[in-house]
Amino acid sequence: MNPFKRYDIRGRLGIDLDEAVACRIARAFARVTGAGAVVLARDPRESSPALAGAVAAGLVAQGVRVLDIGMAGTEEMYFATAHLRAGGGIMVTASHNPRDYNGMKLVGAGAVPLTDAGFARLQALSAEEPDRLPGGGVEDAGAVRADYVAHVARLVGPVGPLRVLVNAGNGAAGPTLDALAEGLRARGARLDLVRMHHEPDGAFPNGVPNPLLPENRPVTEAAVRAAGADMGVAFDGDFDRCFLFDGAGRFVDGEHVVALLARAELARHPGAAIVHDPRVLWAVQDTVARAGGRSVLAPTGHVFLKEAMRREGAVYGGEMSAHHYFRDFMACDSGMIPWLLVAGLVSQGEALDEMVGALRREHPSSGEVNFTVTDREAMMGRVHAALGPLARGEDRTDGLSLDFGDWRLNLRASNTEPLLRLNVEARGDRGLVAEGVERVRQVIGTGEA
Repeated sequence: MNPFKRYDIRGRLGIDLDEAVACRIARAFARVTGAGAVVLARDPRESSPALAGAVAAGLVAQGVRVLDIGMAGTEEMYFATAHLRAGGGIMVTASHNPRDYNGMKLVGAGAVPLTDAGFARLQALSAEEPDRLPGGGVEDAGAVRADYVAHVARLVGPVGPLRVLVNAGNGAAGPTLDALAEGLRARGARLDLVRMHHEPDGAFPNGVPNPLLPENRPVTEAAVRAAGADMGVAFDGDFDRCFLFDGAGRFVDGEHVVALLARAELARHPGAAIVHDPRVLWAVQDTVARAGGRSVLAPTGHVFLKEAMRREGAVYGGEMSAHHYFRDFMACDSGMIPWLLVAGLVSQGEALDEMVGALRREHPSSGEVNFTVTDREAMMGRVHAALGPLARGEDRTDGLSLDFGDWRLNLRASNTEPLLRLNVEARGDRGLVAEGVERVRQVIGTGEA
């Protein structure tokens, strides 16, 4: 069994991952981090309690104190790891993957990601059988949620009056959202939350929560309109990502959410640095420039975004895939902070569909177009040979970015699949977006996924 991916543990139950493997990974994690205490959390998947028990057993066998916060979100694990000064944190989750998957997200002290070398050592040590050490035990640390709520509430400004449709997707978000809503209400927030698929249910009776897939959005879109909500929010399974819908029920593209969050954070931290990925960037860069901030490019992936944020002292970092990182949240990603910050913008009097409408008109984009190819590097070379000479600028921060002045493209290889991922954007001309996609399609040929 080999559930090791590039940054985390993820795989099919009984094929890539089982309780014995989870226990061995936990014991290796204790050896790699040298942690005396580790925070443990899990999502509501049917397999998660047993896997979390195996992780706890592995940690205890290595003499580690396990600070168990129970069913929670990944960001609660991040917070608890830093807040409780633990030597590491493990979240048992497969996020948005199918029901027969599970996995683990891992961080070291301060909720900092493991280094590449540390992760490689973790994989190697998980195949060994270490000596058992005395002194471990499991402690209930669920009370840390109150501290998490207080911390998040301090990071967002006044909110409301607003009606917000919230689709928890039967994942882990519901109980945390309830606690957060109560904490915000006590601080004067005026939020009318219309809850949908709110109760955690590892059988996922309404489908595995993955709002990034277009086919999963209509149910939330319709619910926003039916509720007469000012905006809508949908979470994935471990709610480290949230997805936004405007008051008309239209999905808000990821790069436009990054632009809105950059605007919100720069209003509170003038002149600060904003980190973002290079897939679709003009809406973000123009917003940052108008707000007097500084844009910093980083390769796609949470390890790279977090490293760049710490290096640059950035107040916020965002990816179009709905991962949003905040300096005052350990430079970690959160699914709760983003929608509350956007709700704060809406509370100032401008409707979300108006703000997003301006971004859509000024910066239309294609959405991600995937191509299945056998030799990704060779195909990227073909695209570069065909279109590179026509470009005004080129960037290799992540894949191939070509700037043609009034439109640009980014083409990058997937980290996990035999795919090339294309994004095209333009300045104010949606026709150029379609033309740009077609130009790349003609070079690559058939194989669109």
